Amino acid sequence: MKNMIKLHKIPENSAISKGFGNVHYVDSYRLEKATDDSLQKIAADIFALPKWVYGLLHLRDLIVKPLGLKTGKTIEKENDKITEDYFFPVIELLDNEVVMGDNDFHLNFRVSVLIDRSENLIFVTTVVHYNNFWGRLYFFPVRPFHGIIVKACVEHLINK
Repeated sequence: MKNMIKLHKIPENSAISKGFGNVHYVDSYRLEKATDDSLQKIAADIFALPKWVYGLLHLRDLIVKPLGLKTGKTIEKENDKITEDYFFPVIELLDNEVVMGDNDFHLNFRVSVLIDRSENLIFVTTVVHYNNFWGRLYFFPVRPFHGIIVKACVEHLINK
């Protein structure tokens, strides 16, 4: 799709890396789309995940729970920053950007939805910091699925 471009850097105006530390992995998708939708609506549309993604997330939770990693249910129970408007706990909410994410013993992650209305651009960015060897090991098989899932989410927004 020509109105979506995958970037390998954090958008200049993004707050996603503020206070995050070293970034070991980054991807960002830039989407050209004029919209009057609110930030909350855009984020909700992006994270209206296909059923197959929920299946993968459930499988991930079954695999990592015995290893002591946080599952989706654990994150929900631990965090009062999750709202119906956002898929992950909200770290920072600005007029034009929401930064979501969580920290675990093996890695920390952030996901940003940034809107530049003057240029009709929407950015969906992910950054990951590995806290140790286990973070690198965990993310190695997750990385290809992450790319497929995020691309599907952004394409869903294009077709909306």
